[in-house]
Amino acid sequence: MEIFRQITANNIELKDYPFLKELAMEAYLIENEDILKLDTENFADVEVLDAEIALKSGRKTSNRDGRIDILVKYGFDYLAIVELKIQEINELTLIQLEDYLNEKDQLLTNHPDFWNENESPPNWVGVLVGTSISPELQRKLQDGYVTASGIPIAGMIIRRFRSLENEIFVTTDTFFKYNYTNRDFSKFEFKGKTYNKSRLVNKIIKYYVELNPDLTYAELEKDFPQVLQGSMGVFDTKQNAQEIYDRTGHKRHYLKPEELIELSDSIIATSNQWGIKNIVPFVQHSNSIDSRINIEPR
Repeated sequence: MEIFRQITANNIELKDYPFLKELAMEAYLIENEDILKLDTENFADVEVLDAEIALKSGRKTSNRDGRIDILVKYGFDYLAIVELKIQEINELTLIQLEDYLNEKDQLLTNHPDFWNENESPPNWVGVLVGTSISPELQRKLQDGYVTASGIPIAGMIIRRFRSLENEIFVTTDTFFKYNYTNRDFSKFEFKGKTYNKSRLVNKIIKYYVELNPDLTYAELEKDFPQVLQGSMGVFDTKQNAQEIYDRTGHKRHYLKPEELIELSDSIIATSNQWGIKNIVPFVQHSNSIDSRINIEPR
């Protein structure tokens, strides 16, 4: 069972600074989307796609339309409907989320841009976010609750505080049990460490460049053809990757300073768009191109 806790302040006097409206919580999470990560593996790369999405007949149990608070993409494999409450999340909240998940196909029909048609069909996850959790719901999530159609559900408790200097701090507790299997190709071991799919690619390319420090962009592209990833390519120049993010607001590459990779003629950013469909060919290619690269599924 995953209890994933993020704490952003220690030894600082803090006062409760609760969200007064769900829209305030929603705005905060959109601006700080990494808070919505559910673990350090398949659900660590978070991208908010949209918010306040109308869903016709979305509340079947109450015979009315619904509205999705936030739609999130995790990596290259998962879409998640996120339901927010500024109070306790409980069995009633779960019923509401399951109503929305039952109408998930409507989302892709009405908004095809949420999922690229060249990608494999998405796996779905439901996420409940509140300021507290009922004991009954907590037990369900700790036991690995899934809906009747097999969709896993996560719960997150978020609390906000303010310091005497008016600095804002947030703590989160995440309750999520996801049953990983080897067939998921969710985790890989490389050089004694475990990585998820996207992080693995970044580490492999970085390692390969360290072995071949004089590589140019064209030479690396020849060694790791862009087609291994698909339409986005395995990597791009830092400038192009940043332009994509600035233009679309979507993080398609790793752009933090420690994630960028310096070649002899340019700086590159690796794609974070990796799923089961394209990670397997990448791993096979990497293992074959250099005997010093040895990647094993975990």
